[in-house]
Amino acid sequence: MVTFTLPFELRGLVKHNAKALYQMMFQVSSSAMKDFGQRNKKGEIGFTSVLHTHNRQREIHPHIHMIVPCGAFDKINNTWRTGSPEYLFHQQALARVWRARILEAITQHDSLSLPHYHRHKMPTQWVVHCKKVGYGLPALKYLSRYLYRGVISDKDIISTSNGQVIFKYQDSETKTTKYRNLPTLKFLLLILQHVLPKGLQRVRDYGFLRGNAKATLFKIMIIFCRSPNWLAPKKIQKRIAIRPCPCCQQNMSCVRVTLTI
Repeated sequence: MVTFTLPFELRGLVKHNAKALYQMMFQVSSSAMKDFGQRNKKGEIGFTSVLHTHNRQREIHPHIHMIVPCGAFDKINNTWRTGSPEYLFHQQALARVWRARILEAITQHDSLSLPHYHRHKMPTQWVVHCKKVGYGLPALKYLSRYLYRGVISDKDIISTSNGQVIFKYQDSETKTTKYRNLPTLKFLLLILQHVLPKGLQRVRDYGFLRGNAKATLFKIMIIFCRSPNWLAPKKIQKRIAIRPCPCCQQNMSCVRVTLTI
């Protein structure tokens, strides 16, 4: 799982230009991944990107999670190139490309510009995190929780009385439960800032996982079917019906079947 995070200094820009910045995050992160995949994996990679807009305290914290299979498809030779299970890309190099391309895209955009007081305070090191998640099931479960529920669940809201809202969250560092108390209006504004702009798609597929790449994906499936037995689907063994003898309790075998009319 690869995570691209937008720095704190640009979160104010996101609040006023959410659709443009979110689209930009998808475009830049996907282009960086494709370029690194073509150079390092020597083929086309596939990945699914999911946009998250908040942290545990429900503040603006835009970041993109990606689920990336360990390998690439070589279109020229029609072969699958398996990557290292312990290493995907150099995350510091990926972060430098992420920073340079985002800043360039903002400066070239017609309606966007970097805040003057942030230009000299912009961090030189941005965060891109690559983490091994096995076969991807833990990452899929993690992401699915954010896809099929709102910004905050009802069970996390502790109290809504006296014009105040108290909700709980888990601290990412200490793993302990903490509480936050806000006036009702500020709480509503906190939640509403995470409503995505109309028409924005928060889940996107790229590479050989995109919707119009079914032919490429079919070729990859054929390659895996021809791979060693540990990659092939396991054969399902049918159970044989057994009838014990009512006297000795030993298994009986069928000798003859008689049809009576």
